[in-house]
Amino acid sequence: MATGMDVLNLSIGGPDYLDLPFVEKVWELTANNIIMVSAIGNDGPLYGTLNNPADQSDVIGVGGIDYNNHIASFSSRGMTTWELPHGYGRVKPDVVAYSRDIMGSKTSTGCKTLSGTSVASPVVAGAVCLLVSVIPEDKRKSILNPASMKQALVEGASKLVGPNIYEQGAGKPDLWQSYEILKNYQPRASVFPNMLDFTDCPYFWPFCRQPLYAGAMPVVFNATILNGMGVIGYVKDPPVWQPSEDVGNLLTVHFTYSDTIWPWTGYLALHMQVKDEGSQFSGIISGNVTLSIYSPAAEGESSPRSSTCVLYLKVRVVQTPVRSRRILWDQFHNIKYPSGYVPRDSLNVNNDILDWHGDHLHTNFHILFNMLRDAGYYIETLGSPLTCFDASNYGTLLMVDLEDEYFSEEIQKLRDDVVHKGLGLAVFAEWYHVDTMVKMTFFDENTRSWWSPLTGGANIPALNELLAPFGIAFGDKILSGDFSINGEQSHYASGTDIVQFPAGGFLHGFELQEDPKTAQNSSTPDTQNSQSQEKSKLSSILGMLEAGEGRIAVYGDSNCLDSSHMVTNCYWLLRKIVEFAGNGLRDPVLFSEATRLKFPVFENTQKPLRRPDVNFSMFSSVIGKELICHQDSRFEVWGTKGYGIQPTGTTRKLPEYQKNEVSSSPNRLIKSSYKRQDEAGLQKSILAPSANKFDDKRDYFGFISHEEGRKPMDGTCLLCCHYLH
Repeated sequence: MATGMDVLNLSIGGPDYLDLPFVEKVWELTANNIIMVSAIGNDGPLYGTLNNPADQSDVIGVGGIDYNNHIASFSSRGMTTWELPHGYGRVKPDVVAYSRDIMGSKTSTGCKTLSGTSVASPVVAGAVCLLVSVIPEDKRKSILNPASMKQALVEGASKLVGPNIYEQGAGKPDLWQSYEILKNYQPRASVFPNMLDFTDCPYFWPFCRQPLYAGAMPVVFNATILNGMGVIGYVKDPPVWQPSEDVGNLLTVHFTYSDTIWPWTGYLALHMQVKDEGSQFSGIISGNVTLSIYSPAAEGESSPRSSTCVLYLKVRVVQTPVRSRRILWDQFHNIKYPSGYVPRDSLNVNNDILDWHGDHLHTNFHILFNMLRDAGYYIETLGSPLTCFDASNYGTLLMVDLEDEYFSEEIQKLRDDVVHKGLGLAVFAEWYHVDTMVKMTFFDENTRSWWSPLTGGANIPALNELLAPFGIAFGDKILSGDFSINGEQSHYASGTDIVQFPAGGFLHGFELQEDPKTAQNSSTPDTQNSQSQEKSKLSSILGMLEAGEGRIAVYGDSNCLDSSHMVTNCYWLLRKIVEFAGNGLRDPVLFSEATRLKFPVFENTQKPLRRPDVNFSMFSSVIGKELICHQDSRFEVWGTKGYGIQPTGTTRKLPEYQKNEVSSSPNRLIKSSYKRQDEAGLQKSILAPSANKFDDKRDYFGFISHEEGRKPMDGTCLLCCHYLH
C-alpha cells in the first residue's frame, strides 16, 4: 500500500481462514485496489483443501495444471468450507495455470525448475500485469480493480475438458480474450459462474450427478458476486427467478445474499426446491436469475452506479425416488478446523494433525457420494438439527464422523423416527480416549496459548446419548488392524469398539491391535453365556439391529469412507448396511446366526466421559445455542424448530465446564488438573423407551423383556444401570 503497487502475488497459505489479523489485512489490501493473486495450495488430490488467502472471494485463487492441461495431482480442490455446515461452499480455484516443471531463475545464477501452485500463481500474476499494461495509464485506476480483473480472467478463460468446476474454476486463462474484455470495459457487476448448467457433466459435478426432485432438501449453489463498480456495493432489489417455460414454475428458488458487497465481492446463494406438485415430473427446467447491484457514485459522478446481473440456470428434474433409495447425510453435527482443534481421525497419520477438510459429501467424502450415486441411491444433505427433516421421506440417516452434541429434542425425535416411522440409521464412529487427547496438547506460537483437542475423532459421549434409547454404546478403545468378512478385506484405522448392544442384534468382533494407552482400561464383557466368552478376545466393531419399524447399524471407524487418509475402503460394507437400514435386506454373512446375540452385551467398563477442561460451547452448534432449522432445510421449516417440535425456550448446556476468566483463546486448554468425573455428574438427556408400545418379541432393547432361560448379570439391574445415569 505504501509503495503504490498494483499487483501482489502471495505464494503462501494455510487452512485457517479464521485467522482474522491476516484475513483482515488481505481485505485492507484489496480494498485499497491492490489485485492479489495467491496459490490455492498443494494438498491435492484431496477435496476441501483450499488454502487461505486464495480461498477468499476478493483474491484470485490459482490452481495448477501440467503441460497436457490435466489438473496437477497436488493442486488443492474446492469447495470452500467457510460456509459449512449450514450453507454450501463457493467455487475455487478461480483459474488454473501451468504448475509442473516450470522454468525460472535461481537466486544466484542460471535457471531451475519448480512445481507447485506456488509457481502457478506467479504465472497468473504475470498475466495480470500484462493485462494491466494494455490499459492506458490515465484510465487504470478508474477501470482496474480486483473485481474487474477477476471478471476479465474468468470470463475469458478456456474451460478444460474433464475436470470439474471445483478443480479448475473457470479454466485456463486466455490472455487475448481477457484483453478483449478489458479493452472496452465499463464498470459493471457480474456473477461467477454466470451459467449454472446442471446437465453439463463432469464440469458441474456434483450437481450434474444427482437431479432435483420434489420432497428433497433444497439444493444450494453458492455463486460469487463481482462488483467492478466500486469497493462497496449493495443488492438493490431481491433476486428474481424467471423460468423460460411454464413448467419452470415447478421450481421454487429462494435466495440468500450479502447485505454488503465488500471489498469488491459478495455471495449469492440459490436454494432450489421442486414443488410437491412436481413429484411426477421428469424433464429439464431452465430460466434466468436476475439481480441489480448498485454502488455509490465514483469521484466526479453525480449518481450511484448500477448494474443488472443475469445468471442462467438449467436443471434436470426426475420423479421423486422411492423412500428406500433416499439417504440423508448429517452435516449439522460436524465440527471442523478452523477454529476448533479437532484432531485427525487416523492417529497413524503424522503429517496432518487437524481435521480440516470439511467432512462433507462433496469434499473428503466425494468418492463415497459417487459410489452411492452409481449404486442408484439419492443422497441429500442436512445442515440443520435432526428435528428439521421428515423421516417418512428417507430410508437411511447416515451419520459419519460427527463431533457435536445433540439437542434433547433430537434424541427424542430420532428414537421416534426409527421405532415408529421406520427410519434406518447408519452410524460410523471414530476413536475417543481422553488421555490420548490430553497428550495431543501443543503450544501454538501464533495465539501464544496451549491448544488441546475438543474431542476425539468423534464425540463418543454424545453419540452414546443419542444411541442410549436403543441400548447401544461405544467404548474408548483405540483399535487398528486388518480383517476380512467373506473375502472382503478391510482396514480398521484408529477406530473404537462397541461395549453395549442388545440381545437379538447381530454383533461382529475381530482380533485387532489395541493402542497401548487404552489397553490398561480394557475388560471383558460382563455376560454369562458361552457366546460372549468365546468372543472375549475379540473386539466388537460392527453391530446391526431391528428396532420397532426401523433398523440400526453401527460401525466404530469412518476412515474407510474418508478419502483423506484412506488405507482400504469399506464401500462394500456401506452398501450392505444401507441395503439393510433402508430396505431391510439382510446379507447372509453379516446376519449369520453365529453373530446373533442371545443375551445383551454390556461391558463392565466406564463409558467415555466428556472433557471438563475444554470450553466446548465455543465451537458447538448445540451447546448454549437455540434449536432452529437453517436455510438448508425445507422451506416450510425455515426459522422454526422443525417437525412436530413445540418451543421450549431452553438451550442445551454442559454444566461440567467451568469458565476460566484467564482463558480467552478459543482453543486454549483450561489450566486445571485433569481428573475423571463420575458419569452421574454429567447432564443426560436419555429417553427411557415405553415398553408397552412394543409387542415385537425380537427384544431389541435386550434389557427390557425377559427371554426364556435368561439370567440377570451379577449384582446389576440392567434397566437401572443404564437409565439412572
